[in-house]
Amino acid sequence: MRLLKPTIFIFILLQLNCNCWYKNHSQKKHPNQYPSPMVEYTRRHERIKNNILPGETILIDSLLPKPIEIFIPEKFFKSKEINLLIHFHGASCVSKYAVYQTNQPFILANINLGSGSSKYEKPFLDKKIFPELIFKIKNHLDKKFNNFKNFKTIYLSSFSAGYGAVRAIIQNEDNNKQIAGIIILDGLHTDYIPDRLVLAKGGRLNTKKLKMFIDFAALAKNGKKKFLITHSEIFPATYASTTETADYIIKALSLKKRPILKRGPLGMQQTSETIHKNLWILGFAGNTAPDHIDFYHGLHYFLNFLLDN
Repeated sequence: MRLLKPTIFIFILLQLNCNCWYKNHSQKKHPNQYPSPMVEYTRRHERIKNNILPGETILIDSLLPKPIEIFIPEKFFKSKEINLLIHFHGASCVSKYAVYQTNQPFILANINLGSGSSKYEKPFLDKKIFPELIFKIKNHLDKKFNNFKNFKTIYLSSFSAGYGAVRAIIQNEDNNKQIAGIIILDGLHTDYIPDRLVLAKGGRLNTKKLKMFIDFAALAKNGKKKFLITHSEIFPATYASTTETADYIIKALSLKKRPILKRGPLGMQQTSETIHKNLWILGFAGNTAPDHIDFYHGLHYFLNFLLDN
């Protein structure tokens, strides 16, 4: 048998090692985002307590992958006209507090489907789901309050990944007719094109996923709807930040961002604003996880802001 020369043998070993490294390296999954490792102690990061509020809670478990939690505050039991807030993503104690402390009669539908915007978007891409959701809520209210007819107004709010549901819902014109206003809490994202190539390196935003938000913002700009968009300074790195998407909407509507310094809810610090009639785009300081969570716990403040303006 002919023996391999030492140099050829070493070359083959190197090739095998390189192939194994490439295979292992290529199989590694890229993270969805690169969260900031910073710890921040400047802002207070106050939190809404998980207190039991007087009212009635109903579960609807036959429509979405996880149960929908309906909360009817006791103080609104005898209201003749009632509004509906449908909130996407987050523990219900926070959204319950938000509707409980409003001066206007509200009930809440809290929808919490897990992590990732696709979990919220996919169910509502079915055009039948949103009308069925409203129908089921009305049915439960009809059992509670005899001869319940309709909601005075319907509002949507979303935190973080919950915007996926809002995106799917407002693509449908029939849905849009029912929605009086929307609150987006630090959660309006899109892809980079090419994938993961940030703007600073020549990438661009996938604007197709922002079109429906721009259309709704245009209606708010003209006073026909109410739209409140909030954003932090968090940079996910693998997809567009809430700052970048907010800036794109501002530019698309030929508006301008104004730098300000203003106290926000629960220790938040507002740094910018864009306001035109019923459209508000508010920027806040912070690029850490607690800064992100601040937005959800400030829902009561942002809901009152939307209703009072």
